[in-house]
Amino acid sequence: MRSTFPIRYVDPVFRPPSEADSLILPVTDGCSWNHCSFCEMYTAPQKKFHARDAAETLETLRRCGEHFGAGIRRVFLADGDALVLPTRRLLEILGGIREHLPAVRRVSSYCLPRNLRRKSVPELKELAAAGLSMAYVGAESGDDGVLAKVNKGETFASTLEALDKLQQAGIRRSVMILNGLGGKTLSRQHAENSARLANAAQPEYMATLVVSFPQGEQRFRAGFPEWQPCSQHEQFVEMETFVSALELRRTVFRSDHVSNRLVLKGSLGTEKPRLLAEIRSAIAAPESASLRPPWQRGL
Repeated sequence: MRSTFPIRYVDPVFRPPSEADSLILPVTDGCSWNHCSFCEMYTAPQKKFHARDAAETLETLRRCGEHFGAGIRRVFLADGDALVLPTRRLLEILGGIREHLPAVRRVSSYCLPRNLRRKSVPELKELAAAGLSMAYVGAESGDDGVLAKVNKGETFASTLEALDKLQQAGIRRSVMILNGLGGKTLSRQHAENSARLANAAQPEYMATLVVSFPQGEQRFRAGFPEWQPCSQHEQFVEMETFVSALELRRTVFRSDHVSNRLVLKGSLGTEKPRLLAEIRSAIAAPESASLRPPWQRGL
C-alpha cells in the first residue's frame, strides 16, 4: 500500500539545528565524500551516496504542495551535500519549490567546499536568484594539519575559496567548527587557524560543536592514532583561544548544539567581551557555570 506521506526518507536523516521548522527535502542520499574519520552521519549501509532521480524529486514537491499547501516557509535540501548536483538539476528543483510551495522564503543546504570547485560564481548567482539563500559549510578546522589527520579532503585555502564564492554570489554562509578535533596536541593551532579562516571569510553565521564518537573511536584513530581527547577544561581553553582570536564584524555566533557543554550565543564582534567573560568564568569556576548536564547532551 502506498504511503500517503509525500516524502520518501532513508534513515537516519540529519539537518542543522536551525532547520527545525523546515521541510527536509532529500535530493541526494548520503554524502559524496564520506571519508571524514570523525563523521558518523552517513556511515549506515543504507546511506551510500547517490543522487535522487529528478522525476522523483519533482513528484515529491508536487505531493508536498498538495499535502502541506501554503504552510511551508522553509526548505532544507538533504542529505549531506545537495550542492554536488549539477547546477541545471538544482535549478529544476528550486523551480519546483517555487511552483509547488510558493510560500517558501528560504532554501538551504549543507555544502562541502569541494562541491563548489566545479561551480562558477555566475552559476551560484543563478542558484541564489532561483531561491537558494543559505549554505551550511562544515569547515571543521582551519588548520591544514588537523584537516589532513581527519581525512577531510579540504585545506584552509579550499574552504576559504568556497566561502568566498558563496559570498560573491549572495548566498549566506553558516560555518561549523569542531571544538576538540585536534585533541590535546593540536588544540592551539586548531583554534588559532580556525579563527584565521573565520576572519578571512567573515561568514554571516558561525557555530561550534564538540567532537564526539557515539559509535566509538576506532575509525577516527585509524588515521589519527596519537589523538588524545581534550578534557572539559581543555575544551574551554580552546574555545577561549578561538574566540579571543576572532575579528568578526557582523557574525551571529552559536555554540548551542547538543554536543556543547557550555552554551554560548551572541553577535561577533559586538558581544565578544561578554562571550569571552562567560568562557573564562567556566574555565575558572566550572562548578558555578551553567553547564549542560551529560544526560542532556544525548551523546
